[in-house]
Amino acid sequence: MVNIIGSYECRVDAKGRLALPSGLKKQLLEVVNEGFVLKRSVFHSCLELYPMSEWNSEIAGVNKLNRFVKKNNDFIRMFMAGVKMLEMDASGRIQISKDLINFSGIKKEVVLSSAVNRIEIWDKDSYEAVVNNPEVDFAELAEEVMGNIDLGDDK
Repeated sequence: MVNIIGSYECRVDAKGRLALPSGLKKQLLEVVNEGFVLKRSVFHSCLELYPMSEWNSEIAGVNKLNRFVKKNNDFIRMFMAGVKMLEMDASGRIQISKDLINFSGIKKEVVLSSAVNRIEIWDKDSYEAVVNNPEVDFAELAEEVMGNIDLGDDK
């Protein structure tokens, strides 16, 4: 499993090329040859960049859905909309297609943010609005999501 750490600010050029920052490339060194998958996020107007091994794990769960259930087919269609396979070029860049740039509202300034085993790619203004949303009390959210999990003692 890939565990990615950090947030990075960078730019997308006029052709949709995004140079991955060196700190991120170092973390992806072992998986860069596998390639990547880029897709729309389910909950936000951002993109998700998966190392291929992480994408394979993610899609394994989707493949277990019964295709004779209409909701499952509808979900799969929407989940897979705009999915692209990518490789990093010799300059350490990935190419973001126009349809995904339009979906995410990316202009020029972007934030690459770790989401544990994938990287979220945000338009910088959209990212700032989400992480600084005054309607979300992070302490309350943390307690609700993580408060009942027994983390155990790994010593």
